[in-house]
Amino acid sequence: MDSMVTEPQVSDSESGAGVPPVVNGGSLPAEELDRLTGDIIVALKSVYDPEIPADIYELGLIYRIDIGDDQRVAIDMTLTAPGCPVAGEMPVWVENAVSAVRGVSDVNVRIVFDPPWDQSRMSDEARVALNWF
Repeated sequence: MDSMVTEPQVSDSESGAGVPPVVNGGSLPAEELDRLTGDIIVALKSVYDPEIPADIYELGLIYRIDIGDDQRVAIDMTLTAPGCPVAGEMPVWVENAVSAVRGVSDVNVRIVFDPPWDQSRMSDEARVALNWF
């Protein structure tokens, strides 16, 4: 079965160039996929880069969210820089935050550096918070 790619449901003020696709194998009911997607995004927005006063979702550090039919979640994310001092800790923070979402059975977070992160991935909300226009 082909994967279905849907955009997370976020308001225009929250959407940015780096809004990741949410991928699902196709057998989850649309209502459950929408609920999980929204709850996962809320969980991701609770994780902040300690050096930048913005959450990792709005910074555009989340590249992909894959919600399996068994409600296992795989997340591809990056860091603002490969030498980030919390590189070993941040995936654990993401895993813990998403694991707390009702219905998620397991979480796997993978750090990727392709494509490299740049400021164009940030949402307007993050740009305002950082005063980066």
